[in-house]
Amino acid sequence: MTYELRTYTAAPGKMDALMERFRSVTIDLFTEHNMTSLGYWTPVDNPEVLIYLLQHDGDPKANWTAFGTDQRWIDAKAASEINGSLTEKIEAVILAETDLVPVALTR
Repeated sequence: MTYELRTYTAAPGKMDALMERFRSVTIDLFTEHNMTSLGYWTPVDNPEVLIYLLQHDGDPKANWTAFGTDQRWIDAKAASEINGSLTEKIEAVILAETDLVPVALTR
């Protein structure tokens, strides 16, 4: 299984809009493009940062390509960024599971 840890630093004053875009569009599109959302967090000492973990079914690069070219994403991103980008910085790390401790997916 392949996982991806992503960290978004919101542009000043844009965290609420970023969270709303995830709620209303992004998470559903992730699912359609073989990416399962495992969790979303904000650091206690920095609420302008969003950290999330995805599980990829298949090739992460192919999943992101399909997501990025989905017209619904293109339209939603454009509409949400009329007054500027919602993020200042995006970091991503692709992770491979080890055999140290099994990944526990519970809710």
